Amino acid sequence: MSTQNISKIYSILEKIEYIEQNIHSSGSIYHALSDQATARPAILMLLTGVAEQFIKLKQHQDTKLLSFFAEEELKGMQDIRNFIAHDYDGIELSIIEWLLHNALPKLKVQCQTIISLYKDIQ
Repeated sequence: MSTQNISKIYSILEKIEYIEQNIHSSGSIYHALSDQATARPAILMLLTGVAEQFIKLKQHQDTKLLSFFAEEELKGMQDIRNFIAHDYDGIELSIIEWLLHNALPKLKVQCQTIISLYKDIQ
């Protein structure tokens, strides 16, 4: 695990925590996604940033780090990124809501596990 690639995991975790802060400040996922002026754009941009970090890990072919994540998760994040980037107004918010409720907590735990393992070998 290279330090450069671990920094991408830290970046993913940080973005997930910012998303959680937006949701908490709004009171719920539903309310955060309903806030078209602030919370929704922030969450969508942060999700794009998460996906970009995964794309960079794939480009660096860090199979050890990527093995912590299911291929479907990685593809799903890339798909979400593409939808946000290319059809912002056509985004299906129910999919984003599902991702925030189900997939993001799992990604957070996986990132925390990787970071913990990395710290243990340092």
